[in-house]
Amino acid sequence: MTVLVLALIAGAVIGLALGALGGGGSVLAVPALIYLLGFTPAAATTASLIIVTATSATALYAHTRDGNVAWKTGALFAAAGIVPAFVAGAVAGRLPEAVLTAAFAVIAALAALRMLRPSASEPPDRIRPGKAAGAGAGLGAVTGFLGVGGGFLAVPALVSVLGLAMRRAAGTSLLVITVNSLAALAARTGTGGGLHWEIIGPFTGAAILGAWDGKRLATRISGTTLQKIFASVLLAVAAFMLVDVIV
Repeated sequence: MTVLVLALIAGAVIGLALGALGGGGSVLAVPALIYLLGFTPAAATTASLIIVTATSATALYAHTRDGNVAWKTGALFAAAGIVPAFVAGAVAGRLPEAVLTAAFAVIAALAALRMLRPSASEPPDRIRPGKAAGAGAGLGAVTGFLGVGGGFLAVPALVSVLGLAMRRAAGTSLLVITVNSLAALAARTGTGGGLHWEIIGPFTGAAILGAWDGKRLATRISGTTLQKIFASVLLAVAAFMLVDVIV
């Protein structure tokens, strides 16, 4: 099987997960780029940011048409994450590959466990600016450091910290992810050695198309079932990455 075919398949699967779950699917992009397509961990996290930015921006457009984006709230949340995303993106490109891979595996495992045991986030009685800024900064740092969109963190934070309804939080999270990913990419400008655009391009295109199919899939299979399947796969991938680093 050629690398191009693998890129198309991986992109389609990740896009499908993004579209069906509304967030969290992009966390599989990094291991796919490393283990299927031969990217180094540093190059994989940078390439993942490109894929996440393009896919999130496309999905943001779709959610905007449906009126599910709280622009002012999302902009304030995203602003808190710009500097952390920039700094974390710069630091990540200079870390040993084993450290970067291990850190990613840990975050992926935590994301999977959270999906398997979703918490019932309730809107707060009142919004605390300090807590909102802290949540935004933390999400920006995760995005910049590991090259993931962080939808699995953004949506519950927007609900529990800023009081958005779930549907509106899902749409607004795409704005936050797009902004943070762009900031992290800016920090990595000039450090993109090992990026293969002939792979990233088809991967991104397949992910965008897959996201649209994922939205249709979500209407046929319950969200809980989809989330459990995806979380189980993600947990297995995280375990494989940790074993690979240790061995």
